[in-house]
Amino acid sequence: MKLQLIAVGHKMPNWISEGYNEYAKRMPRDFALTLTELKPDKRISARTPQQVMAEEADRILAAIPDGARVLALDERGANWTTMKLAENMKDWQIDGRETVFIIGGTDGLDPRIKQRADQLLQLSAMTMPHGMVRVLLAEQLYRAVSIINNHPYHRE
Repeated sequence: MKLQLIAVGHKMPNWISEGYNEYAKRMPRDFALTLTELKPDKRISARTPQQVMAEEADRILAAIPDGARVLALDERGANWTTMKLAENMKDWQIDGRETVFIIGGTDGLDPRIKQRADQLLQLSAMTMPHGMVRVLLAEQLYRAVSIINNHPYHRE
């Protein structure tokens, strides 16, 4: 099963890239995690946040593989535990579809992305920097896989 993270934003600080890469490289081959970075649209006064989100949505939608399961990170999404994520990942592994997680830009996600998503998911009710979300999501995916594989990384 392939896991893909599509994130609006690039040129992250080294600590973000190192944190994400650390967890991505720990993922076993049967849960390979890749990152697709999309350059954010320029924010100029002549454009509304809705216009920016719509243009970013075009690029996000183009990056989603056909037939993929899509989970969009949104502050109003479902608040899963790590155990719930692991349970879902076990089911996803059985059906074999590629699973895509989407992190929007500064202004959030265009409604088209939310409609395309199979699930809206939050990592926290708190607002976080987008780069930090990459690291936290990668860690949670690794933790969920460790649960699936009975690895001692996660302790209850």
